[in-house]
Amino acid sequence: MHEVFINYRTQGGKEIAYMCHERLTARFGEDSVFLAAKSIEPGANYVSAITGSVRRSRVLLALIHEHWLDAPDRKHPGRRALANRQDWVRREIEEALASGTLVVPLLVGRNAEQLDARRLPSSLAELAECQYERFSVRTSDSDVARLGDRLVRQIPELAALDRRPPSQSAPASASAAADEPSIRNTGQRGGIGHVGEFAGTFVNEAHGPLHTGNGPQLHEPRFTGDGANYIADGGHMAIRQEFGPRAPRKDDQR
Repeated sequence: MHEVFINYRTQGGKEIAYMCHERLTARFGEDSVFLAAKSIEPGANYVSAITGSVRRSRVLLALIHEHWLDAPDRKHPGRRALANRQDWVRREIEEALASGTLVVPLLVGRNAEQLDARRLPSSLAELAECQYERFSVRTSDSDVARLGDRLVRQIPELAALDRRPPSQSAPASASAAADEPSIRNTGQRGGIGHVGEFAGTFVNEAHGPLHTGNGPQLHEPRFTGDGANYIADGGHMAIRQEFGPRAPRKDDQR
């Protein structure tokens, strides 16, 4: 049985309908998604095939592009297609709403706007209140994947057909490591490290100014501050490390 029914207007929506069909059938199976051009067998009564499929489907995707609302009637170009009671896009949505099928407006492109019930036939006014999803050709894969994820959570029958493997959770240690900042030192000689809780910081083969504690840094070989390292002559003469607060100066006592 078809679980997902794709409702679209041929002019402006056919390409998107085929894209959605391709991605959804890859995930849920060929028999789970109804697209009139692909799902109706030759010689079958298309009227009963369409209406019957709408009633049996769990969800109807209404593809709505920028010109959907004002698309002209093919037989009467002077009026909107939605004003025609025999318009198949209108009839399919009406059937879905009447049957209790979940209806999801899929707004296609950046310029497609949320529907205004005042501009819809009264039989479709409810469509404007249905929560919509968005679709862009540029991000079609991720958009359809997100849509499928949300439908799976809402429709147990689709969850049972889902071919997409569950996401693998990263191990806690790996996840924690990924959250920690890191420093890359590829091709660098020497380095800076920390030994124990009280030994402090060590410097190996330093070749320039270095400051690992608090307080000001001077561009001559002198450093001050709590826990500062003093390194002279490129690290080849002497290292002095100081811990604890400095003696208060007279200005600090004001």
